[in-house]
Amino acid sequence: MIQRPFYENLLRARLAEERRFIQVVLGPRQVGKTTLVQQVLNTIQIPYSFYTADAEQEGAWISEIWQKERLEMQFSGQTERLLVIDEVQKIHNWSEFVKKQWDEDTWNKTNIKLLLLGSSRLMIMHGLTESLAGRFELIKMTHWTYAEMHEAFNFDLKQYIYFGGYPGAASLIPDEHRWRKYVRDSIAEPSITKDVLETSNVYKPALLRQVFELGCAYSTELLSLTKLQGQLQDAGNVTTIASYLQLLKEANLLAGLYKYANDDSRKRQSVPKFQVYNSALYNSYSRHSFRQVATDPKLWGRQVESAVGAYLLSQAELYDMNVWYWRQKDEEVDFVLEWDNEIVGIEVKSNHEKMTSGLVTFRNLFHPQLALIVGYEGIAIETFLQMDIRKLFE
Repeated sequence: MIQRPFYENLLRARLAEERRFIQVVLGPRQVGKTTLVQQVLNTIQIPYSFYTADAEQEGAWISEIWQKERLEMQFSGQTERLLVIDEVQKIHNWSEFVKKQWDEDTWNKTNIKLLLLGSSRLMIMHGLTESLAGRFELIKMTHWTYAEMHEAFNFDLKQYIYFGGYPGAASLIPDEHRWRKYVRDSIAEPSITKDVLETSNVYKPALLRQVFELGCAYSTELLSLTKLQGQLQDAGNVTTIASYLQLLKEANLLAGLYKYANDDSRKRQSVPKFQVYNSALYNSYSRHSFRQVATDPKLWGRQVESAVGAYLLSQAELYDMNVWYWRQKDEEVDFVLEWDNEIVGIEVKSNHEKMTSGLVTFRNLFHPQLALIVGYEGIAIETFLQMDIRKLFE
C-alpha cells in the first residue's frame, strides 16, 4: 500500500499542529480518502476516536459523541485528543451541530482536534461555507497520477492514458467490459446521484446525465452549448445546460474549459472545450477498445490530449490554478495554465502530423511565461505526467 503525497505533506503535519482549524479531507470518489486517514491514524501519537456517520442518525448524535470524547479526555488526563468523523455529510444539518461543539471547545479551551471527511464533495462544501466559514482548512485530494498507478499496479503509460487513475478499477482492466461497468455503476453514477442530485436543485436529472455522458464522449473537443442542446433527448435551455456543466465540474467529473482572453467576459462567453477529470470516465463510455485506440494514431492522439488535460485539471485543483484553451481561426493551443497572473501555453502532440504553429502566435499575442510542446518533439508525455506543474512557472 503506497502513501500518497497528502499523507506527510498535509494531513499528518497539520494534525501535529496546535488546534486552530477543523481539517477537512475532500476529493473525488474512489481516490482513497478514508484509506489515507487510516494510514495517518496508525502512526500518530494523539489519542483518537473514529466514527462513521449514518443517514439514520440525527444531528444530536454529533453532540453525543463529542461529549463522550470530552469525558474520555477528562478521565484519562489527556492534554489533546482527535475526533474523526467519516461520511459526516449523511447527517442532516451536520454543520450546525459541528459549529456548536467546536465553538464550545474553543471557548472552554478544550483541546479536541477535528478531522472530517466524506464521499460527497458538494455536500461537504455546502455545509462548510454555510456554517463553518473561517473555522476550517481543506486538504484536497486528486485522482491518482501516472506515477502512483505505476507504483501500485504496474500500469505502463498506455494503460494509464486509457484506463486512468481509479485504484479500485485497476484489477479489472483485463476484462474491459467489466471494467467499464464498474466505472459507470460504482464511480460515475454514485458521483452524480450522491454528489450532485442530492445537493443541488436539478430539475431534469435525465438531462444532467446526458450532458455528462455526451461531455465525456466529446472530451478534448470544442462544442457550443447550442449544438450540445441539439443532441440531447431531454433538451433544456442553454442556461440550464451550462449550470449542469458547472455542477459536474464541482464534482470533479467533467469540465467545460473556456477560451483564454485578456477580457474575463470574453472568456465566459466562448465555446467550451469539454474535458474529463479522469481518462476512465472518457473510455468507460467509449465504443473503442484499448487495443483499437492504442493502434489508431488519430484516436490515440485524442487519448493523449485528454489524459494531459485530466492531469492539468487535477493539479490545478491542488494548487488553485486555472485551465483554459486558446484558439484563433485555424490556430490553437490545447491548454493554457494560469497561476498568479502568469500563463503557460501547452500544446499536446502525439505524432509528427499535428501542427504547432498556434504556439508561436499565442506567444506573440500574450507573452506567456512558457510555451511548450508535450509529446513528439517536446517534453516526453511520461515525463510531463509526473511533473510538478508549478515548475513550469519558475
